[in-house]
Amino acid sequence: MSKTLSERLQEDRRLVILRILGEQISYKANSSVLATALDHFGHAMSRDQVRTELAWLAEQGLVRLGSATPDGSVLLAQLTERGHEVKDGLAIVPGVARPRPGR
Repeated sequence: MSKTLSERLQEDRRLVILRILGEQISYKANSSVLATALDHFGHAMSRDQVRTELAWLAEQGLVRLGSATPDGSVLLAQLTERGHEVKDGLAIVPGVARPRPGR
């Protein structure tokens, strides 16, 4: 069964989130920074949509989540070891795009 464009875009957004986190010195970024970075890479998303994707990635064990603000309105995400493996194409998680060689 072929995937819809919407499903492919969602998988790519998730991979881009993992890649952005992988580029950070501490492998951490908050949801506000991620929303801005995603927009830069052509994935305009609301902060609420970013939080939803981060929650899904956390359920898969690809990121750890904490709160960056006292009220919890901004999440802090940190890439896990498994998240590193998925972003590098060493592990496969359905729902996350596989990186293409050389990219």
